[in-house]
Formats: sequence, C-alpha cells, structure tokens
Amino acid sequence: MAFVSFLGRLLFVSVFILSAYQEFNEFGVDGGPAAKALKPKFNVFSKHVTAQTGIQVPHVEMKHLILGAIIMKALGSLLFVFGSTFGASVLLLHQAIAAPILYDFYNYDADKKEFTQLFVKFTQSLALLGALLFFIGMKNSMPRRSPKKKASPKAKTN
Repeated sequence: MAFVSFLGRLLFVSVFILSAYQEFNEFGVDGGPAAKALKPKFNVFSKHVTAQTGIQVPHVEMKHLILGAIIMKALGSLLFVFGSTFGASVLLLHQAIAAPILYDFYNYDADKKEFTQLFVKFTQSLALLGALLFFIGMKNSMPRRSPKKKASPKAKTN
C-alpha cells in the first residue's frame, strides 16, 4: 500500500519535476525563454496591483523569478514524493502565485482564442491546487500513531 501511495505521489509531481527540468535546461544567462514570456505578463500584473492597491511592486529580475520557481518546484516535488505536507505547501504556494500571472485570461475578451487557451490552462492549474489542498487535508486528518506502550509484567503471586 505504501508503494502505491509513493507511486501516485511520484506521478502527480512529475508535472512539476518535468517543468522545473525544462526551465533549468533552458535557463541560460538571462533566464531563457521562460523569462522572456513572463516579463510582459509580470509587467501587466504589476500594473494591476499598483492600480488596485496603490502599492508599487519593486523591480525584480526575471531570471531571479524563474530561478525561484525552479527551486520551489524541485524542492516541493522532492519533499512531496516522500509524503511531506511542507513539500505540498511549497507546491501550493508556487501554484497560487504563478497561476494568476501566467494564465491571465482576465486580460482578454471571452470571444478571443487566447482567452480560451489561457482559461483552460488556468483551470488545470486550479485542479493541481485542489489536489494539493486535498493531500494536505487528508494528511492532517489522519490520526498520529503513538508508540505502543509495553505492558508491564505482572507480579507473580504465590
């Protein structure tokens, strides 16, 4: 049973592992194609945050954001495979931060092709987020095993 559970977690995190591996291989000096694709989306996100809250988002190098995402995916996946709720929490945090920025369907009209593509990817990301929440909830709802106490030997009476 433990092996099946391990295998299931490994299959689940394969999405994150393969994504981190691809980004790492393409990273280069400037963050690679992921940084180039993220930059305009992050700029739009920063403008939305500033317009809605009045808080100026500080300037961040895209290669640092990509490196942070790679580290979160790799570390979270490694810990999650071995059943850690901390690993699941790291992946959950990554999904919660990255999904609204990467899949900004809300910036497009509903009749546009980009809207549909981004909305499908966003809902897939929400499914991963839900699975992580389910894992954390199930892990926290299971009772902890306490070590069994050895029965004290009874005194012999004659």
